[in-house]
Amino acid sequence: MKEPVQNQIGTLLKASGNTLSAAESCTGGQISHLLTTVSGSSAYYLGSVTSYAVAVKEKVLGVSHRIVVEKGLVSSEVAAAMAEGVRALLGSTYSVATTGLAEGGDEFGNPEGTVWIAVSGPAGTVTRKYWCDLGRKANIRRFATVALQFLKKYIESSLK
Repeated sequence: MKEPVQNQIGTLLKASGNTLSAAESCTGGQISHLLTTVSGSSAYYLGSVTSYAVAVKEKVLGVSHRIVVEKGLVSSEVAAAMAEGVRALLGSTYSVATTGLAEGGDEFGNPEGTVWIAVSGPAGTVTRKYWCDLGRKANIRRFATVALQFLKKYIESSLK
């Protein structure tokens, strides 16, 4: 049986001595939950900001109000700003962020099940859009898993 992605990330981070943080909106702490199920994760996982409210994205993570208004909460730009904001706030080597719609659509035309994922690290910040239509709870679980898979690939490529 294949090792869960959160365990694989833990192995990479322990071996390299690097750290991780998360900024979650639509995943509501699911990424943090998965990461902390790994024994010894306190050696590399610094913590997270669950920024469900716009004010938290702006005040705590430093997401620009202009970007929120112009691009919408479910955008590459907001995801990137969240990842960069939590990385700076907690001083981690890497970070992962999610912003999306577990249910319902938005005024920017994003349908239910849309998520933007960002990862940030020494090589810069990259984003990815993902969509699934599994219902609220299953969407959240899937968003978290896809975000961790994206993060793992980023870490692997940066360690080469």
